[in-house]
Amino acid sequence: MKRYILIITAILASCIGAWAQQTTKVMDKKNLVVKEWNVNAKGARIMDHMTVYSPEGKKIEETEYDYTGKQKWRKRFEWGENLQMTRELLYDERNKLVNYKKFEYNEFGKKKVQYTYDPKGKLISTKTYEYISQNA
Repeated sequence: MKRYILIITAILASCIGAWAQQTTKVMDKKNLVVKEWNVNAKGARIMDHMTVYSPEGKKIEETEYDYTGKQKWRKRFEWGENLQMTRELLYDERNKLVNYKKFEYNEFGKKKVQYTYDPKGKLISTKTYEYISQNA
C-alpha cells in the first residue's frame, strides 16, 4: 500500500512540475533592449543601465551610467557560430577601448580559460575555470 502511495505521489509531483514549466512565462530576449532608470528626489528619470540583445537573443551590449546619466562604461559581446561568447570588449566613458577578453570552452560548453588583453593586444592576465561536482 505504501508503495502505491509513493508511486501516485511521484506521478502527481511530475505532472505538477510539468504543468509549472508550461505555465512559466519566459521573456523573449530577441531584439530586446532593457533600460533601467533611477528617479531622483525631484522626479527626474535618469538612465542607470542599458542592455541590448541580438535577433538571436544573445546579449550584445551593456552600458552603465553615472548619477547624471553620463556613460561610465560600455561592454560589447561577440558570439561565435557555436553560440558561445568569443570576446568581451570593455570601453570607458569616452568609448575608448580599455581591454578585451577572449574565451576558450571545454567539451561541455563551459568556460575553460579567459584571456584578458590591453587595447594593443598584449596579454594582461589569464583566468582558468575549474568545475567540481559535489555528487561524488
